Amino acid sequence: MSATQTYEWLHPTPAEHIGWDVDVLYGPWPRHDRDLGLAEVRSILDQSPVAGALALSTRGPLFHDGAGNAETVRDLADCPELLPVGTVDVRDALTAEDRLDELAADGVRFLRLFTVEQAAEPGFPGYRRVVKLALERGMVLLHDGDPRRFGPALADRGAEVIFLDLHAYLLADFLLMARDEPGFRVTTRLLSGCDSIERVVDGVGSRHLVFGSRTPFMDISPLTLRLRYADISDDDRAAISTKNIEELLV
Repeated sequence: MSATQTYEWLHPTPAEHIGWDVDVLYGPWPRHDRDLGLAEVRSILDQSPVAGALALSTRGPLFHDGAGNAETVRDLADCPELLPVGTVDVRDALTAEDRLDELAADGVRFLRLFTVEQAAEPGFPGYRRVVKLALERGMVLLHDGDPRRFGPALADRGAEVIFLDLHAYLLADFLLMARDEPGFRVTTRLLSGCDSIERVVDGVGSRHLVFGSRTPFMDISPLTLRLRYADISDDDRAAISTKNIEELLV
């Protein structure tokens, strides 16, 4: 290769366009060495193929859910490319109804559950109550943790759930659940197997996949490239990158 040539993958193409990234945070996070504020996160997204994102302030899950939700809604009011995501502290589920009503009044449709940070288990009373109240209000759950543990607790309830932490090694168990749960979706973030995306599309359909990057804690480029080079149709790629989330916004 001559000095003037470059690799094809260095140049983004329309196949890398992402209409909606469902996994974006801003603010302090204990396991990272610096706080990334909203302005810096927006700059990262602006330099990427991501056009829009679902985002929230880490103040909600780490410090106070009500204050964090209010901060997210206030901060993103002037960010047309970002939609606010709310959260509820599952360790204090007695306040969940008020938090969810506040989110509904602000027009927030997505609720992110931080069960790992808040040490929640699917059988805990607080977790069960939060999920019940959220589903009654028609909210879409952005759910962390192992889908093998939480999926059965959400099954047979008509739940719309996006699992954020499914690793490629655990894909088979998710596919078994997704056969019976049209509302179960997973992000592409940890589907690093050479054919993980294709297995989902071939096994249960592209409607069960959405794009999620965990910005600013992961590099967006490998994730968009994985989708770009996946052996799937352009219609399936568009569904994963954009249309599946747009359907949930209606």
